[in-house]
Amino acid sequence: MKKILAIFGAAILALLPLSACGEHSDGLTTVRLNEVTHSVFYAPMYLADSLGYFEEEGLKIELTNGGGADKVMAAVLSNSADIGFCGPEAAFYVASGGTSDVPIVFGQLTHRDGSFLLSRKDEADTFAWTDLAGKQILAGRRGGVPAMTFEYILKEQGVEDYTLNFDVEFNNMTAAFLEGTADYCTVFEPTASDIEAQGKGFIVAAVGEASGEVPYTSFIAKKSWINAHEDTVKGFLRALLKAVDYAQTKSYEDIAGHLVKHFADTSAASLATSVKNYRAIDAWVTDMTMTEASFTRLQDIMDAAGQLPSRVDFGFFVDNSYAREVYASLK
Repeated sequence: MKKILAIFGAAILALLPLSACGEHSDGLTTVRLNEVTHSVFYAPMYLADSLGYFEEEGLKIELTNGGGADKVMAAVLSNSADIGFCGPEAAFYVASGGTSDVPIVFGQLTHRDGSFLLSRKDEADTFAWTDLAGKQILAGRRGGVPAMTFEYILKEQGVEDYTLNFDVEFNNMTAAFLEGTADYCTVFEPTASDIEAQGKGFIVAAVGEASGEVPYTSFIAKKSWINAHEDTVKGFLRALLKAVDYAQTKSYEDIAGHLVKHFADTSAASLATSVKNYRAIDAWVTDMTMTEASFTRLQDIMDAAGQLPSRVDFGFFVDNSYAREVYASLK
């Protein structure tokens, strides 16, 4: 936690504030969006771009990859990003540091873990969570939702004597696994299916099926930015909600065709498989609001991992009003 807060503090002090939203030469408003990682798990976000939904709302998305929730939140706090897309736990850590301009969750895209557990052995037909006893697993950084959720699952399954390797940066976990680190690794799509297709690893479980509902990845911005750009927030959510509907109703092949733009090194067939896998676990939130029950469960998970600074009120971090308003208008 001290390390995370230090990153936030350093970013705020070192970086000068940048403009919150910029007018593009084509008349579109540029929104700087920093994502925690790049994955088909977030398919609706990429579809909103590929299908022109953001442009219909007068928006141009400038997308960057933060490579971890702590770095995403540092970008938001330093004003080098307008919106952060990561786990809401990052906002908890910021509040514990005493910031006056609290980051607010104004929309949620996924409501369960989107990673798949890769084994070095083809054991999908026989795998049980208790097989992880005595094994080393790469599941994310300490204090991040992926690692905390995974540890919560292991405790619920009664697994003991396991080792979670926190030494590898989130973006480097897959490479480390392929190079021989750990017995198992949690991997997002399309990487998981690609590795399996190459015979270098085998998908043995969908972590999201075991985790249950958790507010996994959300759109977060400073309260001051939201208040100053309410029309942009609504347009942003409107584009995403249209894309969520598309992702939940169209064929896997059709969706994959629109995702190729954002995953140039992945085949359309692999993308279609990834979308199928995420639809199978009900990955996306239909109305983009966060429930208080899932918010409480996240705090339970953080508490069990020893990473919760203190219990916080739902209304302090979450503002569902924009998502509700936009969802009602579309329906």
